[in-house]
Amino acid sequence: MSERVLVWDLPTRVFHWLLAASFAGAWLTGESERWRDVHMMLGYSVAGLILFRIVWGFVGSRYARFRSFLFRPSELAAYLRSLATRAPRHYLGHNPAGSIAIFLLLGLGLVTALSGFAYYQELGGEWLEELHEAAAVAMLTVVGVHIAGVVVSSLLHHENLVRSMITGRKLGEAGQGITRRYGAIAVLLLAAGTGLWAWYPAGSEVVGSVQAVQDEGDDDDEHS
Repeated sequence: MSERVLVWDLPTRVFHWLLAASFAGAWLTGESERWRDVHMMLGYSVAGLILFRIVWGFVGSRYARFRSFLFRPSELAAYLRSLATRAPRHYLGHNPAGSIAIFLLLGLGLVTALSGFAYYQELGGEWLEELHEAAAVAMLTVVGVHIAGVVVSSLLHHENLVRSMITGRKLGEAGQGITRRYGAIAVLLLAAGTGLWAWYPAGSEVVGSVQAVQDEGDDDDEHS
């Protein structure tokens, strides 16, 4: 009998939403010179989160480990064909299509962050800027496909996958879920992210940039 079992541990969920927020923020601030420091800090956040996820992919809980969603090409092809039947195989963890998106996001995220860092440090020419922008666009494309896949899978399986990444629970058989949430690791991940913004040397510049924008907005209000 199916029941809601714990699949995603807390560190995996915290990583997921922090990465989504950091990438979204970095994308929105990418073309603004005023928000350059914020953009850079968000890039560092993306890099740090991905490095954590790579480590967690080897030492984390059952469904967070890479080995739980390493599929052969034949398994991916079979899953994609099954989508046309409107009754695809149900995977408690990542399905074969979702696993491809995860690996692409991790790889593209690292390329985007590292190329951006190298460019701002003037370690290369325009090719670094072009690589940075191309990787960011590719990552945004994968994000879009991933979101579409989540919507389709949710409809086909009659299961809200967004809610699952919030609560950590999915429909499964008793005994298939994980038993530990790893709350302490999640707290440390949040603390590390907060510490990056609080203690990084550019942190004061970021605060100054944000304050300048707020002050400008206040001045505009006074003159309106």
